[in-house]
Amino acid sequence: MATNSVQQISELNNLELLANQIVEGFITGMHKSPFHGFSVEFAEHRLYNKGESTKHIDWKLYAKTKKLFVKRYEEETNLRCHIIIDNSASMHYPIIKNISINNLSKIGFSAIASAALLEILKRQRDAIGLSIYSDKSDYYAPAKGSDRHRRMLLHKLENLLVQESDAATDTYTLLHEISEKIHKRSLIFLFTDMFQVTKNENELFEALRHLKYNKHEVVLFHTFDGKLEYDFDFENSPKKFIDIETGDEINLYASTVKENYQKEMDKYFNELKLKCMQYKIDYVPVDIHKGFHQVLISYLISRKRFL
Repeated sequence: MATNSVQQISELNNLELLANQIVEGFITGMHKSPFHGFSVEFAEHRLYNKGESTKHIDWKLYAKTKKLFVKRYEEETNLRCHIIIDNSASMHYPIIKNISINNLSKIGFSAIASAALLEILKRQRDAIGLSIYSDKSDYYAPAKGSDRHRRMLLHKLENLLVQESDAATDTYTLLHEISEKIHKRSLIFLFTDMFQVTKNENELFEALRHLKYNKHEVVLFHTFDGKLEYDFDFENSPKKFIDIETGDEINLYASTVKENYQKEMDKYFNELKLKCMQYKIDYVPVDIHKGFHQVLISYLISRKRFL
């Protein structure tokens, strides 16, 4: 869900500003949606009560919604959130030379979506932690609520927008390591495309289940390119397809395998969903072409259930 103001940003050179605009657009949309009751709590505002002081009315929000809301200032941190991002080679697909808000790789989408989550968590005065991994632990920061800490995390996310990676995925091992570090009950968001070549699926889900220890809540953002990776929408000419992480190659016409490919993808997505239900993990398929609202509304619902 991109607003006009977001679309006007031609370069992703100010992630904090971009995240703020994404969240502002989302909140405005929520006030006009059936989720209105959620958005009031969610946006660190409450409805204005007739007769009280008008000192803290948010007039900018009034201009957008034509409703009176009062800013909240006194709420304390009441939630810990930890964001985990898969930074392996497959997450850098598709390879894009000139990235923009409407032209992102999976890692680019995940970084911006995470920055938007940071913005929301800041408004709720919640504590935020971040882990980035590939075939090793690239970065770890425990959950804190300070502005200095949040800016440090934003800097790490900005780096993801310009970095390249040829690392394989070692989700199984790294999730176990991260799980051991998160001791206090937290709401955990994991951005990954679920591509794993070194371990079988059962071991991967055992690692995901490990994340649920200490009464954590886990939301799996299964991040994918719907056009290329799900619909297999390629020109019908001979192409060489290369596995980014293993280097395996195959030459084929896309049209000759598209139907069977899509059937297998439907089967795979459904199996992931059922497996997550079995392990009581929230499964959210996230197509990078469908905007950031799918991530933000999942946060909103998860937070309400978590508290």
